[in-house]
Amino acid sequence: MAVSGTAGDGGGRARKVVLAYSGGVDTSVCIPWLLREWGVEEVITFAADLGQGDELEPIRQKALAAGASQSLVADLVDPFIREFAFPAIQANALYEGRYPLSTALARPLIARELVAVARRVGADAVAHGCTGKGNDQVRFDVAIGALAPDLKVLAPAREWGMSREETIAYGERHGIPVPVSKASPYSIDLNLLGRSIEAGCLEDPMVEPPEEVYALTRSVQDCPAEPQVVELAFEGGLPVALDGERLDPVELVRRANSLAGVHGFGRLDMIENRVVGIKSREIYETPGLLLLIRAHQELESLTLAPDVQRQKRQLEASWADLVYQGLWFGPLKEALDAFIRATQGCVNGTVRVKLHRGNATVIGRQSTSDSLYVDAMATYGADDRFDHRAAEGFIYVWGLPTRTWSARHR
Repeated sequence: MAVSGTAGDGGGRARKVVLAYSGGVDTSVCIPWLLREWGVEEVITFAADLGQGDELEPIRQKALAAGASQSLVADLVDPFIREFAFPAIQANALYEGRYPLSTALARPLIARELVAVARRVGADAVAHGCTGKGNDQVRFDVAIGALAPDLKVLAPAREWGMSREETIAYGERHGIPVPVSKASPYSIDLNLLGRSIEAGCLEDPMVEPPEEVYALTRSVQDCPAEPQVVELAFEGGLPVALDGERLDPVELVRRANSLAGVHGFGRLDMIENRVVGIKSREIYETPGLLLLIRAHQELESLTLAPDVQRQKRQLEASWADLVYQGLWFGPLKEALDAFIRATQGCVNGTVRVKLHRGNATVIGRQSTSDSLYVDAMATYGADDRFDHRAAEGFIYVWGLPTRTWSARHR
């Protein structure tokens, strides 16, 4: 299995390391730390463009200035949406019933690319800047261990024992500028699917998040006064069009983000259970992803058989748990993927959603080819074709176990 620890531990000294790099304090300090404190000969950084909108060239140059021999950047937006976000939509994945996994979905993709880069450059280890109390360390370590058990996994921030202030001071001594100020103390993760915000005043669960922490969604006070109705079309459980216009996956998510965000939909303020056993207060903005999941859930209610729908709801929670817990490449998720894919062939149709002041309300749904809603069975009008007389016999058989038990015990 993958070995975590110092570069000179029992797993053998690491010579060449590929570091997952974001340009933040911890990953920047990792570069001189690996070189100076752990004796690594060469550090190559890898930054992933996941649609976060940042200019990655300054980040690349920052890594080189901190001592990296190479600073690599890869555009992963398309596979991020197609291979990770869209399966999450098909799974209606909401961790603890609320969080749509915007950050967690990015980690197995980054891990996969880290391993690929390590193979190309001949590295004997990969590294990340995760601390010992977060979820991402679990996701990276487990994913890399599943994909490349021969590679050492180094986690300096988990072992250097420095406080946040000491980490910043160490970086300053080695010429690394500080990206966090007292006026903006938040820790933020951003990609095309959303933002996660923590730290600062948010560590007090009773403090209302200040408006400054949000960037993708408007406050209710600033939303348009009039509602906006949007139509989302799906084929095989995958979103393919918005308001009648077919869009590629990346552009569809971008537009969904913009539409939902303008109307203030997609904010989450939650206490969640981290993998390492602690509770944390997290603020999320995931406007487009939440909108697409809500529409997909509604279309499934129209097109899935009742027993399939009920079983899928149970497995969706397991799917979300596995992704949150870093088990993307595990056998159970692979089995759940097979079940979910088997349910999606009939999830075809359109859902109409009204966006207004922080809400996304489904107001219509249709499927011309796969709807299980039969007008003649549902209506109470003259066209009613439901056999009302059959209900009596059904109720007799359905209630027989209850009546038998009651006769014995009551």
